[in-house]
Amino acid sequence: MEITQTGILEVNLQNKSESISIESDEQIEKIVKALSSRTRRQILKHIQEQPMDVSNIATNLKMTEANISAQIKKLEEAGLIKCSYASGDHGVRKISSLKFKKLVIQF
Repeated sequence: MEITQTGILEVNLQNKSESISIESDEQIEKIVKALSSRTRRQILKHIQEQPMDVSNIATNLKMTEANISAQIKKLEEAGLIKCSYASGDHGVRKISSLKFKKLVIQF
Protein backbone atom coordinates (compact mmCIF):
# COMPACT_ATOMS: atom_id res chain seq x y z
CA MET A 1 0.00 0.00 0.00
CA GLU A 2 1.40 3.34 -0.98
CA ILE A 3 0.46 6.53 0.80
CA THR A 4 0.84 9.71 -1.16
CA GLN A 5 0.79 13.20 0.22
CA THR A 6 -1.95 15.23 -1.44
CA GLY A 7 -1.39 18.52 0.30
CA ILE A 8 -0.04 20.49 3.19
CA LEU A 9 -1.52 20.46 6.66
CA GLU A 10 -3.02 23.90 7.06
CA VAL A 11 -4.77 25.68 9.91
CA ASN A 12 -7.15 28.53 9.14
CA LEU A 13 -8.12 30.95 11.88
CA GLN A 14 -11.12 33.12 11.08
CA ASN A 15 -13.36 35.78 12.52
CA LYS A 16 -15.58 38.40 10.92
CA SER A 17 -12.81 40.82 9.99
CA GLU A 18 -9.69 38.65 9.79
CA SER A 19 -8.68 35.27 8.39
CA ILE A 20 -5.20 33.77 8.40
CA SER A 21 -3.79 30.49 7.10
CA ILE A 22 -0.91 28.82 8.88
CA GLU A 23 1.29 26.28 7.14
CA SER A 24 4.27 26.48 9.51
CA ASP A 25 4.72 23.12 11.24
CA GLU A 26 6.03 24.86 14.35
CA GLN A 27 2.99 27.13 14.70
CA ILE A 28 0.56 24.29 13.94
CA GLU A 29 2.22 22.24 16.69
CA LYS A 30 1.80 25.14 19.16
CA ILE A 31 -1.90 25.38 18.31
CA VAL A 32 -2.48 21.63 18.58
CA LYS A 33 -0.58 21.44 21.88
CA ALA A 34 -2.56 24.39 23.24
CA LEU A 35 -5.82 22.66 22.33
CA SER A 36 -4.68 19.33 23.83
CA SER A 37 -5.25 20.58 27.38
CA ARG A 38 -8.74 20.30 28.85
CA THR A 39 -8.09 23.34 31.05
CA ARG A 40 -7.08 25.47 28.08
CA ARG A 41 -10.18 24.37 26.14
CA GLN A 42 -12.31 25.32 29.16
CA ILE A 43 -10.68 28.75 29.21
CA LEU A 44 -11.50 29.22 25.52
CA LYS A 45 -15.14 28.31 26.21
CA HIS A 46 -15.32 30.79 29.11
CA ILE A 47 -14.00 33.72 27.09
CA GLN A 48 -16.02 32.85 24.00
CA GLU A 49 -18.88 35.23 24.79
CA GLN A 50 -16.95 38.05 26.46
CA PRO A 51 -13.40 38.90 27.55
CA MET A 52 -12.56 37.88 31.12
CA ASP A 53 -9.74 38.53 33.53
CA VAL A 54 -7.58 35.83 35.10
CA SER A 55 -9.30 36.14 38.49
CA ASN A 56 -12.79 35.56 37.08
CA ILE A 57 -11.65 32.65 34.93
CA ALA A 58 -9.92 31.06 37.94
CA THR A 59 -13.04 31.50 40.08
CA ASN A 60 -15.32 30.02 37.41
CA LEU A 61 -13.05 27.01 36.84
CA LYS A 62 -12.24 26.60 40.57
CA MET A 63 -8.50 26.78 39.91
CA THR A 64 -5.67 28.99 41.10
CA GLU A 65 -4.89 32.26 39.35
CA ALA A 66 -1.29 31.09 38.89
CA ASN A 67 -2.44 28.00 36.98
CA ILE A 68 -4.88 29.97 34.83
CA SER A 69 -2.23 32.59 34.10
CA ALA A 70 0.21 29.89 32.93
CA GLN A 71 -2.46 28.32 30.69
CA ILE A 72 -3.40 31.70 29.22
CA LYS A 73 0.24 32.30 28.36
CA LYS A 74 0.29 29.08 26.29
CA LEU A 75 -2.93 30.04 24.50
CA GLU A 76 -1.49 33.48 23.77
CA GLU A 77 1.79 32.01 22.46
CA ALA A 78 -0.23 29.74 20.15
CA GLY A 79 -1.99 32.82 18.77
CA LEU A 80 -5.46 31.71 19.86
CA ILE A 81 -6.18 34.55 22.28
CA LYS A 82 -5.19 38.15 22.81
CA CYS A 83 -4.62 39.82 26.15
CA SER A 84 -4.93 43.38 27.31
CA TYR A 85 -4.43 45.07 30.65
CA ALA A 86 -6.78 47.27 32.66
CA SER A 87 -6.63 48.78 36.12
CA GLY A 88 -8.37 46.86 38.85
CA ASP A 89 -9.10 47.17 42.55
CA HIS A 90 -5.74 45.67 43.53
CA GLY A 91 -3.46 46.57 40.63
CA VAL A 92 -3.54 45.58 36.98
CA ARG A 93 -5.92 42.96 35.55
CA LYS A 94 -4.96 40.80 32.57
CA ILE A 95 -8.01 40.42 30.34
CA SER A 96 -8.17 37.62 27.78
CA SER A 97 -10.37 37.39 24.70
CA LEU A 98 -10.58 35.11 21.68
CA LYS A 99 -8.51 36.25 18.76
CA PHE A 100 -10.53 34.16 16.29
CA LYS A 101 -14.03 32.69 16.29
CA LYS A 102 -13.30 29.73 14.02
CA LEU A 103 -10.43 27.28 13.59
CA VAL A 104 -10.31 24.97 10.54
CA ILE A 105 -7.70 22.25 10.06
CA GLN A 106 -7.29 21.12 6.46
CA PHE A 107 -5.31 18.22 5.01
